[in-house]
Amino acid sequence: MIDGSRWHASRAMVGMHNPKSCSILEHSLEVVELARPLIEAVYRRDRDLASQLRRAISSVALNLAEGFGCSGGSARARFETARGSLSEAQAGVRVAVSWRYVTQASANELLESMHSLGGRVFGLCRR
Repeated sequence: MIDGSRWHASRAMVGMHNPKSCSILEHSLEVVELARPLIEAVYRRDRDLASQLRRAISSVALNLAEGFGCSGGSARARFETARGSLSEAQAGVRVAVSWRYVTQASANELLESMHSLGGRVFGLCRR
C-alpha cells in the first residue's frame, strides 16, 4: 500500500497544482469558450462537422489534464494527443470557414488562441 503523504509529495509537481499546468489548462478552456458560438453556428449547417469540432476541442483539454496527472512517457503521449486534437480542431475551423458556415472574421480570435495554445502544447511535447 502506498503511503498517501509520500505519494502526494512525489506527484505534487506533476499534478494539477503546478501553476504552469493550471495556466495551460485554463487556456484550453478559454479555447472551448471561444469555440462554442462558432460550433453552434456550424451545427445549424453541418451537424457532423460540429460534432467533430466539439470532440476535438474537448479532447485537447481532457488530454492536457490527463498528461498533467501522469509522468514520463505517458504524459508525453497525452500531450502529443492533445497537440493532434488541436491541429484537427484548427483544420475543422478552417473547413467551416471554407464552406462559409462561419466568416473568417468570426473565426479569427479562436484561431489565434488555438495557435498560441499550440505553441504551449508543443513545448510540453518537447520536455
